[in-house]
Amino acid sequence: MHVVATAGHVDSGKSTLVRALTGMEPDRWEEERRRGLTIDLGYAWTTLPSGQDVAFVDVPGHERFLGNMLAGIGPAPVVCFVVAADEGWQAQSSDHRDAVAALAIEHGVVVLSRTDRASGQRIADVLARTRRELAGTGLEAAPAVAVSAIDGTGLAELRAALDGVLANVPHPTTVGRVRLWVDRSFTILGSGTVVTGTLGSGTIVHGDRLQLSGHVDSRPVVVRGLQSRDTSYTSVGPVSRVALNLRDVSAQDIRRGDALLTPDAWPTTGVVGIQRTTGVAYTDVPEQLMVHVGTASVAARLRPFGADHARLVLDRRLPLVVGDRLVLRDPGSRSVLGGARILDADPPALRRRGDGAHWAERLAGMDPSGDVLGEVAARGAVQVEHLRRLGLLSGHDAEAPDGVKVLDDWWVHGPVLEAWQHRLRTAVQSLQERDPLSQGLSMGAARDLLALPDEKLLSHVVRGAAVEQDGGHLRLPGSAGNLGAIEPAVAELERRLGAHPFDAPDADELSALGLGARELAAAERTGRLLRLRDGVVLLPTAPALAMRSLARLEQPFTTSQARQALDTTRRIAVPLLEHLDSRGWTQRLDAGHRSVVR
Repeated sequence: MHVVATAGHVDSGKSTLVRALTGMEPDRWEEERRRGLTIDLGYAWTTLPSGQDVAFVDVPGHERFLGNMLAGIGPAPVVCFVVAADEGWQAQSSDHRDAVAALAIEHGVVVLSRTDRASGQRIADVLARTRRELAGTGLEAAPAVAVSAIDGTGLAELRAALDGVLANVPHPTTVGRVRLWVDRSFTILGSGTVVTGTLGSGTIVHGDRLQLSGHVDSRPVVVRGLQSRDTSYTSVGPVSRVALNLRDVSAQDIRRGDALLTPDAWPTTGVVGIQRTTGVAYTDVPEQLMVHVGTASVAARLRPFGADHARLVLDRRLPLVVGDRLVLRDPGSRSVLGGARILDADPPALRRRGDGAHWAERLAGMDPSGDVLGEVAARGAVQVEHLRRLGLLSGHDAEAPDGVKVLDDWWVHGPVLEAWQHRLRTAVQSLQERDPLSQGLSMGAARDLLALPDEKLLSHVVRGAAVEQDGGHLRLPGSAGNLGAIEPAVAELERRLGAHPFDAPDADELSALGLGARELAAAERTGRLLRLRDGVVLLPTAPALAMRSLARLEQPFTTSQARQALDTTRRIAVPLLEHLDSRGWTQRLDAGHRSVVR
């Protein structure tokens, strides 16, 4: 199916034309039919001679209902632009042209309606004026057809022209994420909540779980049924007019401008950076605007950065991505100010003086088709899935641009990664210079120092920083044995214990050497000493030497026999034997006996 929106000034005969093409009444309200004035969106469908199904979204032409008109053409990829041959180009025609240009719609048909009320020369003059007015828009070369819905003149030619235009419309994406802008919400007795909209890409399947991004909140909903053209389907693809029967939500909780989304696939934002594509320079527009996107209409505050770039702060968050087209409207005059394209769907907060100027400079240099490198550079590190949600990447095998490092599911700007690594190495080196006895910089301190967006990035930074991890601490390579000022004292202790392996110094002797608990712990970490309970300090070779002597004893042996064999005191023998027990080298049999484990 294709979806075509009408556009054109009030009383141009748009609804009459749709009625003649489809045999259906697009005006849904009794008031519309009584007044002969389209107020809200209308819907109808037909099959063209080629067999192509087409649905029409009929929009109001009156300036008071411009917001409704924009909600109708916003999601539609094709436009049927109608100008009454007897009345000619009108002020509302210009508004609708500006909206079509703002939305960058490139496919459509120009219809000169009510030709039964105009002469041949009049029709030619109106067509010439219409061509001039549409110059520079996507419809400047659109086929034009003169039609009278009253006597049927030109209807066959219009159907053929629509067939030709629709044949050249690019095929939409049937896979990937769904974003359905809601244009109606109502309740059907026995079915519950129903919403309608134009599905532009992706496929919706019966039973799908979607996320409702609404005016009030965001919530999950389930598709319990779906229809297109009053026919039920198990799945519907683009481009289609769809009606979804939803579970877990009331019709009163959904409004026009809400969106149904593939869960966890879309960002929502309340601030965007934009580039002017059509219309008035941003330096000449009011600060307070109405912004139209999809079927949504939201108030916004504009901060210009020159004539062509600006920052928009929206009154509520919307699911927007890079490349989305916006229509800006002056709420006071109801006129279309112009169109904009989103360059940055997740701009940084402006917290310090100068932030705005820096960001404005970056915004002006951004590629309208998407700047992945710039996005990563601006944030330092971005999860690749976030880049996909922003519309900057497609597919799951995207390659990182030069200058970006891939670390698990994160893309990190090369200079940022280098800065992290330099900062970490500098902190480790500084700590060791200040305190050689330190275990090193703890992993917790490293995380606090770098403030990384994800803890799992720390291991990558450590590897690139040329530091070594020892347990939960980081040190410079080759620095593990450096004891600094206590080196002479440790060497003296090693000399004494080398001569008498089991003659451990007491606390006073250690204090005299300047070896307190912290110094002994540092020496033990370097493998120079072994600390046992009760303050007993030996060489790391002492356990193996002890086993040689204990193995020569008659088994089992007593603590006293072990003490005599090792030529030491009970103060030293008991902690040493307990250490051997813990290593599984000896086994305690009872309160007084042990044996060597063979």
